[in-house]
Amino acid sequence: MLHRSLAVASGVQFYLWVGRGINSNSVVLADALDGAKPHVLIDPGMTGSEMGEPALDSLSAAMAADGLRLEDVGLVIGTHCHPDHFEAVDEVVRRSGAGVALSVTEQQFRSGDGRTFYGSFGADAPSSEPTFLLREGPLQFRAGDGLSAEVLITPGHTPGSACLYLPDLKVLVSGDVVFPGSIGRTDFVGGSMSQMRRSIARLSELDVDYILPGHSSMGEALVAGKDNVVRNFQMVRAYFF
Repeated sequence: MLHRSLAVASGVQFYLWVGRGINSNSVVLADALDGAKPHVLIDPGMTGSEMGEPALDSLSAAMAADGLRLEDVGLVIGTHCHPDHFEAVDEVVRRSGAGVALSVTEQQFRSGDGRTFYGSFGADAPSSEPTFLLREGPLQFRAGDGLSAEVLITPGHTPGSACLYLPDLKVLVSGDVVFPGSIGRTDFVGGSMSQMRRSIARLSELDVDYILPGHSSMGEALVAGKDNVVRNFQMVRAYFF
């Protein structure tokens, strides 16, 4: 299997990509939605890596081992639209009928300069359009006392990169903004080091016990423990800014 499953907090499953090719990590918020398709999938990754690895099928198998069916995903959230995070969205929608969400600014980027970026991966841009657009602020997945979440628009890697913060669980799904000991690249089209610096400074002020990154680095799958999170932000701010 090309993914390793890590249970992070109640209802939060982190799927670490351990294949050789380029593909993102994924996060599943289990039973976060009302209805027959209750799971939220953040960053589905690619259907297959450039090495020919069946990335989406591996994710589906890893989810199934945890009792979670890809077919029961009701919402796909992209932290950003790069193909290593978002190319598989069409296939996920085909299998599950899920809704799709990107930030307002990221959808604008995707419709312009971001679309041509897929060519560098030898991939076609997904045809699935967002069911709704994410905006800064609280995100309510279901009525009543459901999972508390907050959308943070954190440009730098792309113009509309979004992080998802779960304050009650102290979990930050960081996409390609911050990694263990590193940050996302800013030299791609739409990237900005000055915007990344402001985004990192902002995220560093959150009360976080777990950073779930879009890619792992420095030999670490994720950043766990409040002290380690603080040190990680100190490290990247000192080294990169």
